[in-house]
Amino acid sequence: MPIHILGIRHHGVGSAKNVREQLKLLQPDMILVEGPPEITDTLQRIGHPDLKPPVSVMVYNTENPKQSVFYPFAEYSPEWVAAAYARQNNIPLRAIDLPAAIGFQMANDEIKEAFEAAENANEPLENEEVLEPMEGIAVRDPLHYLADIAGFSSGSQFWEHYFEKQHFPLHPTEHFEAVTTAMTALRDEQIPSVLEKENHYREAYMRELMRKAQNEFYQNIVVVCGAWHAPALLDLDKTAKADSKILKSLPKTKIKTMATWIPWTNKRLSLTSGYGAGIESPGWAEHLWKTPHEYDLRWLTKVASVFRKKQVDISTAHVIEASRLAESLAALRQQANPNLGELNEAVLAVMCMGDGIMLNLVREELIVGKKLGKVPDDVPKVPLQGDFERTLKSLRLPLTANAKQYDLDLRNENDLQRSIFLHRLELLGMTWPKRADSRSKGTFRESWTLQWEPEMMISLIEKAYLGNTIEIATQQVVIQQLETETSVGNIALLIQRAIPAELFGVMELLLTKLNDLATLSSDVIDLMTAYPPLVQISRYGNVRKTDLSLMQGLVERLIIRICIGLPNACYGLDDANADKMFVKIGQVNEAVLLTDVAETSAVWLETLKKLLEKTGISPLIVGCTCRLLLDAQHLSEEEANRHLSYSLSIANTPTDVAAWLEGFLRGSGMILIYDHKLWNLVYQWVASLTPEIFMELLPILRRTFSKFEYAERRQIGEKAKKGQIVDTNTNITTSFSLLDTERAEQILPVLKMLMGNV
Repeated sequence: MPIHILGIRHHGVGSAKNVREQLKLLQPDMILVEGPPEITDTLQRIGHPDLKPPVSVMVYNTENPKQSVFYPFAEYSPEWVAAAYARQNNIPLRAIDLPAAIGFQMANDEIKEAFEAAENANEPLENEEVLEPMEGIAVRDPLHYLADIAGFSSGSQFWEHYFEKQHFPLHPTEHFEAVTTAMTALRDEQIPSVLEKENHYREAYMRELMRKAQNEFYQNIVVVCGAWHAPALLDLDKTAKADSKILKSLPKTKIKTMATWIPWTNKRLSLTSGYGAGIESPGWAEHLWKTPHEYDLRWLTKVASVFRKKQVDISTAHVIEASRLAESLAALRQQANPNLGELNEAVLAVMCMGDGIMLNLVREELIVGKKLGKVPDDVPKVPLQGDFERTLKSLRLPLTANAKQYDLDLRNENDLQRSIFLHRLELLGMTWPKRADSRSKGTFRESWTLQWEPEMMISLIEKAYLGNTIEIATQQVVIQQLETETSVGNIALLIQRAIPAELFGVMELLLTKLNDLATLSSDVIDLMTAYPPLVQISRYGNVRKTDLSLMQGLVERLIIRICIGLPNACYGLDDANADKMFVKIGQVNEAVLLTDVAETSAVWLETLKKLLEKTGISPLIVGCTCRLLLDAQHLSEEEANRHLSYSLSIANTPTDVAAWLEGFLRGSGMILIYDHKLWNLVYQWVASLTPEIFMELLPILRRTFSKFEYAERRQIGEKAKKGQIVDTNTNITTSFSLLDTERAEQILPVLKMLMGNV
């Protein structure tokens, strides 16, 4: 019963081509591939028309989905080629690596031992220090030793030159014999592998499953595995007794695992993952797989196409010259054909004119690529994952590796359902949907940016215990947060997020908890935090067709309690807390304006007036309340000027004056531009400062004026050049026209004609 060992590099194009040719030559009746036995049934899907790489098998602990491992595949992965051959020819296929459940148990045991050791030594140990116990000790890649002898700078370059590029379709057997010979030489010298301890168990398990296949009377078995393992799998008879002892030392486990296919991306293929395999240039590898002849010229044609799409002028001559340069570079380096390195240098010199930024575009679009795989709808999934994918399909929200912005009009039913779905995912903690600035204003507009990463599926599967649908799982998340929440403000924010997600099943619980806490709370800051979100929720009433009548009474009671407690809450605050209160007062004021209820506005403005007249209040807050009252026309200009003159008096400390001015001006500089009395008072105050005090106050003033719009700062600067503004008729500081009077008078005759008054 012959067993043929095919040593490969994961995601190696040359390895995949040789595996394909060797399988045709050997015509096996059983194929074994490297991978945990849990993925055997999953691999039977390879060849399904709706399973399009790059994809990955995800094996996870059903009780702790964070404990997972990925086995990514591209169409040029040797294992994918072997599995596709098995499906096409109705040949049994099995995965023969160490079970993932045992690997998870070993990881848990090592973490437990590490924590126990730290506790015994009375030393704290963070989780991050022991999350990857299976990685072993970092040692040198064994191929480096062969690379040093052959004159290559890395083991990867050595392997690429001798085992990936040297593909001879008529001699695949010689290729695999050479691979095994090279690995045998390294292992005979007892050179350790990167994962020596783990490989000790893995290879014993592989050999055991190979013996099992032999005992089932398969006559012609092919094993596709990582090249390093090839020599260790040759002699099954001599290692049987030792393997039995090794396998008995493996930990017993009750961990239940599940395997499923998930979409993968080229970007993720370029990272080391799963069984320790990564490929730096998946887009280039796919090109080599699909283009056996003239791959260099066709690659340069693709590069030219990318540049042309970006409006870069690239002619056929550029492609020809780049091809000639790449061939010349390969000849100088004694290579038969140009590799990616030579092609990149040629593109940089000929097409990019030495501009490395343009070459980065080639890397992003072609060398790595933005390809995203696809999996069939009927693959085994947890119910929550199935509901997620069905909803995506019904709402026409495809998973893409590229960021895509969706501008939703909530008056459209499909967009409204999309919004509800995305809000629910946001509450679930999914990072796939991210808020974006809307291109238009209005409560019926929302913008989201969606960009899929394979790891996001883990986050979704972790929530599977919460419920079988996205809606039920999201409601459970809200209920869990509600059980431990004691802040009125946080519950209000939670309600604000639950309304657009249409979680009406928990809305009564939220409102009841909010009402109970608000009744007992004496924390004015907390109540002020809660008020704006509750008012903001009313914006969804018309567009989302939600009944918000239950909240109206709560909102009215909340503003009354805020107004009662605000004066005392503002008394005696230090600078840091005064700044926080300043922000809260501004937010509540905006919310009161949004309610557009006369009684509420009147109560709020009277409270602000009390702050203005109360002693012991921070100048920052006093300046803020003066500005808000003036804007609301609840303070006459005469009263405002009186407060202004008093606050900018030289009798006050410069720091207090600067704080009052910051509170009065923060957010808009237009009042300084058009109110010349205020301008003169500020001008006189600044002029009265000594150089030392001015330098001390400069950071505060700079912070205030930096918040103004650029146009406002420019106009203030122009006005500052003119100094104090004096009324030429009365010789007192009154109004000043920013217009050029002489030029304005010149257009008066034309205006009279246009208006029919000649």
